[in-house]
Amino acid sequence: MTAKFGAAGNSDSFYAEGHKASEEMPKWLHERGLDAYEYQCGNGVRCGEQTARKIAAQAKEYDIALSVHSPYYINLATEDDEKRLGSVNYILQSAQLVKFFEGERVVVHCGALCKLTREQALEYAKNTLTLARSAMKENGLEKVRLCIETMGKINQLGDLNEVIELCALDESFLPCIDFGHLNARTLGGLKNKKDFEVIFDSIENRLGFDRLNCFHSHFSKIEYTKGGEKKHLTFDDTVYGPDFEPVAEIMAKRKIAPTIICESSGTQAEDALIMKNIYKNILG
Repeated sequence: MTAKFGAAGNSDSFYAEGHKASEEMPKWLHERGLDAYEYQCGNGVRCGEQTARKIAAQAKEYDIALSVHSPYYINLATEDDEKRLGSVNYILQSAQLVKFFEGERVVVHCGALCKLTREQALEYAKNTLTLARSAMKENGLEKVRLCIETMGKINQLGDLNEVIELCALDESFLPCIDFGHLNARTLGGLKNKKDFEVIFDSIENRLGFDRLNCFHSHFSKIEYTKGGEKKHLTFDDTVYGPDFEPVAEIMAKRKIAPTIICESSGTQAEDALIMKNIYKNILG
């Protein structure tokens, strides 16, 4: 296995070159030296089976690993049973789509705390994920892996420890480590290589090397305020960070192969290639 690098959604340059349809993305990414694509369903799962299978065929031809980002309005942590069951349904829709894609990874947001304590929210989230996993098995989607994402705002469930605890519920779950989110919610806490090492050590110590070896990741530079994440930036930013070099060095040293999806604002493919080249140069 080798690390994969790709884009979340379609870059501005994709459209600027006259492309319109997402089924063109696998070839477009391949031509730029990338090998992963995360299809965005933030506002709902609207991609039908026919289109999904076209994208899957192109991804297979051009060796692009496909994943799906589930709807942003999923909230695993709410005390409202109806909303949590709705979130289970959105997860099922996303899992069915990634199955059409012949992929296996669905990224899931944890949700906001609202008026709950972190402990209460975590327990609700555990229950929701348990229900979702059972529903996936009942619907023939047991091979799909939910990737629980670390979140960028302090008032959201989803710090590193919470995500690892949620992933411990089922061996199929993977952490989606969003380094920009973690940097934002710690107000710039990812400064040096040791800060990043803590993340890798925590995953390996609590979930094992197998999941560290193939974890999912988002990476972008993110502006933050005292509440955490404000907005995604591009790699041109020199103020907020984080930097990718420490991540690449740790990946190379530990000989692991995660999937790194770039979420830069409009330049996600270009910045993904920057990361891939940094990684390749470190490997030598």
